Amino acid sequence: MIIDKIENISKYKEVPAFALDFIKNITHDIKEGRYELVDESFANVESYSTKAPEVAKFEAHKDYIDIQLLITGNERIYYTDVEGLVESEPYDKSRDIVFFKDSVKKSDYLTLNGANFAMIYPHEAHAPQVFLDGAENVKKVVVKVKI
Repeated sequence: MIIDKIENISKYKEVPAFALDFIKNITHDIKEGRYELVDESFANVESYSTKAPEVAKFEAHKDYIDIQLLITGNERIYYTDVEGLVESEPYDKSRDIVFFKDSVKKSDYLTLNGANFAMIYPHEAHAPQVFLDGAENVKKVVVKVKI
């Protein structure tokens, strides 16, 4: 996992040029939806209300790396290694996602705040969209980089 300030994102050779171009051109008024990038990679822009850690679920992907950043608001993302987690829903290849039933409560977390980003790899389970002190409306970009 890479966690850093947005201003440093171009320092990471792991971040593809097409993803950098997309991220650098994001504005606060970007419309929600799916943006096709290159080589089966894409970005999703969505708005939602953050949730309590008690209802958060770990998820993981096999075919994509996530680059997650917030446009507005704050949220926590809990994370852990997928090794040893117990599936609650089997892997869905069409959505490239598997969910786990393990609690997030004792796991590490990062806080996205609009000034930073997280690059999450397939071996890292993550539980996004968690509130800090109470539900908050956020706008988020997730760039899905095809492996």
